[in-house]
Amino acid sequence: MTATPSLHQIASPRPLCTEPLKRIAIFAATSWELDAVRAALATGVEQRVDDARVWVCTVGPREYWLARTGMGLEKAGRVAARVLTHQPFSLAVSTGFACALIAAEIGTLLVGCEVVSDDGVGTEPSRTIDVPGVERDAVLTLAAESTPPAHVGRFVSVARIVGRASEKQRFARATGAIGLDMESAALAVEAQRAHVPFVVVRAVSDRVDEDLPLDFNLFLRPTEWLRGIATVLAAPSSLLGLGRLRRQSGVAAKSLTTFFQRYATVQATDDIHAGLLVEPS
Repeated sequence: MTATPSLHQIASPRPLCTEPLKRIAIFAATSWELDAVRAALATGVEQRVDDARVWVCTVGPREYWLARTGMGLEKAGRVAARVLTHQPFSLAVSTGFACALIAAEIGTLLVGCEVVSDDGVGTEPSRTIDVPGVERDAVLTLAAESTPPAHVGRFVSVARIVGRASEKQRFARATGAIGLDMESAALAVEAQRAHVPFVVVRAVSDRVDEDLPLDFNLFLRPTEWLRGIATVLAAPSSLLGLGRLRRQSGVAAKSLTTFFQRYATVQATDDIHAGLLVEPS
């Protein structure tokens, strides 16, 4: 029986020229989220795409382009537009942490095939964005091996951090989504514009039935930082909540690392079995 090669062994083999290079674009809002993916892949090379910084990691005949977008729809859309028009891509992935809109434990993987945006002020959610493709199907097939069907579905993106359990539940009822974030809808728009299949792979960092310890929206605006600090000082108990959220985010980060390490290894192994690679000399 032939053993499955490790990711280290197949990180930089010599590809045959029978297939075009496959590039996978992976977008995350923060350094912490992106580092969880980087930990799963081979050492990357830093590049610049206009003013966007990306890390390019080669595994087999694939390049994984990792880009930090910053938080929010506007920033995510701007970075995605630059990266996805720079080179041809086989798949675009929105990853990072997510607020669960279904019953799910911390660290649970949620996978999104379609995305809507919601402004949260009573208007109808945006049109559904769904960009299918062969590479997205490969992600869904891999996720199906360990992810219950209820954890695969729709995501909703909003323009602010949703902290109250009651508000999370309202978004769940209004949109039918399984997870909530602040970037996926903008990323999906740019993927659709560039004709690149799109998928969301995120890990739960806060549950649908729990309140966040404070209003993090205060820290998204430079003019509100002092108010945010004052809020923490006025309620020292919120520091306990911040510690809890940090631990939960750590669990979510480990789940992302595990998934992407498995994804990259499985895809490279499949390429080997398909005869797309030869052993390094």
